[in-house]
Amino acid sequence: MISANNVTYRIGKKALFEDVNIKFTEGNCYGLIGANGAGKSTFLKILSGQIEPSKGDISVTPGQRISVLEQDHFKYDDFKAIETVIMGNQRLYDIMKEKEAIYAKEDFSEEDGNRASDLEAEFAEMNGWEAESDAAQLLNGLGVDTEYHDKLMKDLSGNEKVKVLLAKALFGNPDILLLDEPTNHLDLDAISWLEEFLANFENTVIVVSHDRHFLNQVCTQIADIDYAKIQLYAGNYDFWYESSQLILKQRKEANRKKEEKIKELQEFIQRFSANASKSKQATSRKRALEKIELDDIRPSSRKYPYVDFRPEREIGNEVLEVKGINKTIGSDTALKDISFIVNKTDKIAFVGSNEIATTALFNILTENAEADSGEFKWGVTTKVAYFPKDIGAEFTEDITIVEWLTRYSPDPDPTYVRGFLGRMLFPGEDGVKKVNVLSGGEKVRVLLSRMMIEEANVLIFDDPTNHLDMESITALNNALIKFNGVVLFTSHDHQFVQTIGNRIMEILPDGTLVDRMTTYDEYLENDELARKRQGTSDLSDEDDMN
Repeated sequence: MISANNVTYRIGKKALFEDVNIKFTEGNCYGLIGANGAGKSTFLKILSGQIEPSKGDISVTPGQRISVLEQDHFKYDDFKAIETVIMGNQRLYDIMKEKEAIYAKEDFSEEDGNRASDLEAEFAEMNGWEAESDAAQLLNGLGVDTEYHDKLMKDLSGNEKVKVLLAKALFGNPDILLLDEPTNHLDLDAISWLEEFLANFENTVIVVSHDRHFLNQVCTQIADIDYAKIQLYAGNYDFWYESSQLILKQRKEANRKKEEKIKELQEFIQRFSANASKSKQATSRKRALEKIELDDIRPSSRKYPYVDFRPEREIGNEVLEVKGINKTIGSDTALKDISFIVNKTDKIAFVGSNEIATTALFNILTENAEADSGEFKWGVTTKVAYFPKDIGAEFTEDITIVEWLTRYSPDPDPTYVRGFLGRMLFPGEDGVKKVNVLSGGEKVRVLLSRMMIEEANVLIFDDPTNHLDMESITALNNALIKFNGVVLFTSHDHQFVQTIGNRIMEILPDGTLVDRMTTYDEYLENDELARKRQGTSDLSDEDDMN
């Protein structure tokens, strides 16, 4: 168990948390949620001991091991991937290295022998002989192929490093597991594997995530940071949302009834306070009035941007035809003979692990890259707006948000642009922020503003949910469900894909395309059935050979 006791944390005069008391117990997975800036990551660092609270303390059951998902992707560059994972249990790793050093000695003494014996006993007690196979199993589950296990971390891609660090956090059955955005940069297959892992994990988990489906799958309780406090709710994310909205509704309704009662009492007092025969009743109502207290309903720190894509014109029947597109990146085939036709009602989710290929296809379709061969043709009624994967490249200039966005506006009046920015949570003076210093989430909201201004009837999104908070993801999700046009998109957010997509495309590792007119959940279900059928077929083949 890990608990916070009267924890306060201040940044200057601002209190992120004030006298927080909360216990996280074994067998539960807690989703730590709150608006951007509410202090979710800070609270995890306080729990792990990385930073000290301004007041109060953290207590951990003696002997329990805390494991943390690290964010420094370069810290282990000179270590092999499999070695980095085993470092997740630092004591076990230290024993392994000390054993190696002792056995490497040329002048092996009796003292060395005794020490090695003690280490071997502790090593066996910690299941050390299974460490490498356990680490390999975690890496394979997250999609890091065996050929990469003995490679140095510096030779891995950014996404592979993320998976290794996640495997490191999961390694060795920690007593308390702290995960800050574990699904970031994971493909949907890896997220699904992690969901199953955490669902079967028997110790304490505290996780920060913007992925609503993930929280619904793994969480038994929600810890909500708001008003500088942390409130626990039983159940998953959806249950928290329904419960919190119901509580707010009930409090507002209670206040409304109290206000009606106050008005009724005030009117009676005003009418009869000077009437001798009614004076006792008026006095009684004054006492009753003094006892009525309205609940203090403070505005939540959560703010939802207003996202609404309105096409300038309705899209025609001919949208997009792609014929035989091929693309090689380096020595790898990214796209192999890709052909498909997009219909006017399509909202196509591109899923799977081959994200480089999807990005290459989107760049080709938006004329930001050229195919090696093949062709594509947009319909004459189409107007395309594109959200690229590399959003940083859009914001390198030293100009304000208003200046940047006005370039794309049909109305040169900055007031028009400021209207969009206000709805996208850039009120007043925020519009004069320089675009090259914006946070990831702010850059996404500016890009979404541009796409709304462009009034396109075809929207292409390459992973737009990566830098967004839960509220912004929800707003974008709802806008695309409502959007009366064509959408081509990728996302690591399961709920986002499931609720928007009505057609699923997966570019396989060999560059070929699988195209299905179905929802994402149906696609996964059919894919799972196909794997089971394949497994049964393989077993049958073995039986035949025997």
